[in-house]
Amino acid sequence: MPTQVFDFDGGSHRLSGRLELPEGTPRGWALFAHCFTCGKDQWVAVRIARALAAIGIGTLRFDFAGIGASEGTLAGSSFAADRRDLIAAAEAMAAAGHAPALLVGHSLGGAAALAAAGDIPSIKAVATIAAPFDVAHVLRHFDEASVDAIERDGEADVMLAGRTFRIGKPFLDDLRRHDLGARIAVLHRPLMILHGPFDEVVDIENATSIFLAARHPKSFVSLDKADHLLTGPGEAEHVARLIAAWAAPYLPRSEPTRDQGDADVVAEETGAGRFQVAIQAGGIRFLADEPAAVGGLGSGPTPYHLLSAGLAACTTMTLRLYADQKGWEIGRIRTAVGHAKRKSEAPADLFTRRIDFDGAVDAERRARLLEIADRCPVHRTLENTARVETSIGGPPAAAEPIAAHMNAVEGLVEDAE
Repeated sequence: MPTQVFDFDGGSHRLSGRLELPEGTPRGWALFAHCFTCGKDQWVAVRIARALAAIGIGTLRFDFAGIGASEGTLAGSSFAADRRDLIAAAEAMAAAGHAPALLVGHSLGGAAALAAAGDIPSIKAVATIAAPFDVAHVLRHFDEASVDAIERDGEADVMLAGRTFRIGKPFLDDLRRHDLGARIAVLHRPLMILHGPFDEVVDIENATSIFLAARHPKSFVSLDKADHLLTGPGEAEHVARLIAAWAAPYLPRSEPTRDQGDADVVAEETGAGRFQVAIQAGGIRFLADEPAAVGGLGSGPTPYHLLSAGLAACTTMTLRLYADQKGWEIGRIRTAVGHAKRKSEAPADLFTRRIDFDGAVDAERRARLLEIADRCPVHRTLENTARVETSIGGPPAAAEPIAAHMNAVEGLVEDAE
C-alpha cells in the first residue's frame, strides 16, 4: 500500500504527516492521533494506519507540534494545542478531498480526539485506544522532582520511557484545567472505546469513566492481554480490524472517480518488496509487481501483463462498438492476449490474441470481426514504431485525453464501412 507525504500547516507550525492510501477506491478516510511523545512513526501508529488502509480506509498519521518531524517544541506545546492540530489535520485532509469520517486516538491522542471531534464537521465516529479520562493522568508518569522543577523554572527535562523531553509549565497547567468528561457528554458521535484490562500505563477504570460519560451509541471492547502500546503479535492489526468493522456504517463509501482520466499514468514505489509499485491511471489505483520467482511479491500484474491488457481491452471495446453499430447480436466478447519474446526473430515481441463470443457468429461475420480487431488503436500502436521522450522532473507527462481514444475507435469503425 502506498504511503504519501502529507505535510500541512497547523496554525503557527508546519506539521509532518503521512497518508496511508488503500488500493482501489477508499471505503472512507480516517485521522489517527498518536500517544503522548510517540509520534507518527512509532510502530503502533504505523501498524494501525496501514492496517486500516489495507482494509480500504485511507488514514493520516501525523506528528503533533514539537514531536518527530513537525515544527515547534514540546516545551511550548499543550493539550489544547494538540486538539487544534487535530482540527487543522482534518481541514487539510478535507482540502485535499479526503475529509475524515473516522477519528482514532491512542492514549493521550485518544483524549485529544474526544476533545476535538465535536469541532470537526466531517467526523461521523470516534474510536479511542487506551485513552485516559482525566488528561492530567499523564502527570503520574512525571517524577515529583521534575514537576517541582517545571513549576519553579517554567520548564524542565522529564524522563519518559527512557527518553528525555523538555516540558513547559503551560503544558502542565493546561492538562489540569481540562474537563474531558464535559466534552464527552456533548460529543454527539458514535463512540468505540478499546482498552486492555492489564494496561499498566492507563488503567482500565479510565475506559469505564469514558463509557459512563458518553451517550449512546457507544461500545466498549476489552482488549484481553493487550498492553498499552499493543506490543503483542498482531494486536495493532486486530484493533484496526475491530475499528473498521464497527465504523463501517458511518463511512460514506466513495464511488470510483474518473476525474483524473486525462492525466498521465503514474507508477510510484510503495516501499513493499523490491518491485511493487502503485499505479494511478484514470483516477483508479492498483498495484503492479513482478512474480516472487524473480524477486517480486506477486501482488499485481507485471508491466507486460499491463501491456497485454491494453491490447485485450482495446480489442474488446472496438469490437463492441462495431457490432453495436452493425446491429449484430454476438453476445459477450472476451479477448485473451499473451506475450512472448522470440530472440531469433524480428520483431522479437509476439502478442497472441484469442477472441471469443458468447453468441453464435457465422463465418462471414467472424472474418469481418477479425479485420476490425486488427484496426483497434492499441493494435496499430504496437505494430507501428513509437517514440518515448524522457526527462528528469519538470512538468507532468503530456497525456492524450481519454475522449481522443474513443474518437479514434469510432473513426476506424466508420472507415471500415
